[in-house]
Amino acid sequence: MGGWTVAGHSLAEAELKSLPADLRARFLHIAELLESFGPTKVGMPHIRPLESKLWEMRMQGKDGIARAVYAAVQGRKLLVLHVFVKKTQTTPRTAITTALKRLEAAK
Repeated sequence: MGGWTVAGHSLAEAELKSLPADLRARFLHIAELLESFGPTKVGMPHIRPLESKLWEMRMQGKDGIARAVYAAVQGRKLLVLHVFVKKTQTTPRTAITTALKRLEAAK
């Protein structure tokens, strides 16, 4: 299939760069899966739906757990909106709110 692109919001790119190397590598692996196979063919444990139009990439490594919240925009483009280190069982409401605000601003 293919034809998908994964792009990062400028603020999300800065957040991604602050992650440990193993979590960044995991992010790149999941992004490549999404670009190669499309979001409908990639599932757990790599991605899962959050709410509304938001999905999360699930990164886990020796340095901890992180999430990248993204949404499909403009055809076959996936926009990464927010990247954060996960410290609680559920995705924090602030992370979802941040992603939704960035998605609205990107339109």
